[in-house]
Amino acid sequence: MEESGGTEAQKRRAGESAAGVVDDGDVVGLGTGSTAAAAIRELGRRVESGLDVRGVPTSHGARRLAREVGVPLTTLEAATPDVAVDGADQVADGDLVKGGGAAHTREKVVDAAADRFVVVVDAGKPAPALDHPVPVEALADAVPAVERRVETLGGAPTLRAAERKDGPVITDNGNPVLDCDFGVVDDPRALAAALDGIPGVVGHGLFVGLADEVHVGTDDGVEVR
Repeated sequence: MEESGGTEAQKRRAGESAAGVVDDGDVVGLGTGSTAAAAIRELGRRVESGLDVRGVPTSHGARRLAREVGVPLTTLEAATPDVAVDGADQVADGDLVKGGGAAHTREKVVDAAADRFVVVVDAGKPAPALDHPVPVEALADAVPAVERRVETLGGAPTLRAAERKDGPVITDNGNPVLDCDFGVVDDPRALAAALDGIPGVVGHGLFVGLADEVHVGTDDGVEVR
């Protein structure tokens, strides 16, 4: 993650811009990550000023932050999101790679369920083509088999290691994550379908054809694509 002041300001601008599309009475999918967090904080400020919304969190972290800033919560069982606001690790032609925070499986469920999916990123995330490693959440016992299948698809899988403890990163769903480097992804839709077809894969970070608009925070403002 970049830590420069400029990038943090870009994230804040993008998040606040996307939060501005939320209307009174909306159910909002609450994404995970630093840029989505900026949107959640802005929603909290708007709730304090009288906005009536309910949030559907995509992770324990998003749920905790929403509670801290006063955004009321609900579930997918109780309501369908009118809009989801979520970040991305890379954006190209409206397709995304997500999962840097290992919440991509839950994020995809919420983002796809929403009537409108708004992506928030800083200026370093748009790219000519997707080439960021694709996170793949897999059942623990299936990891060796999933690794072999990923390799047959031309990918190089790496088990994501935890930073403050021994062993792998474990998702909120209780599964490890493989970061799979495919180089430049020429056909995201075909790769997404192939990954979906691997037994033992719980979810992957290719979001193809889901985004309705992308808010890109820049040094000067926000570019909406």
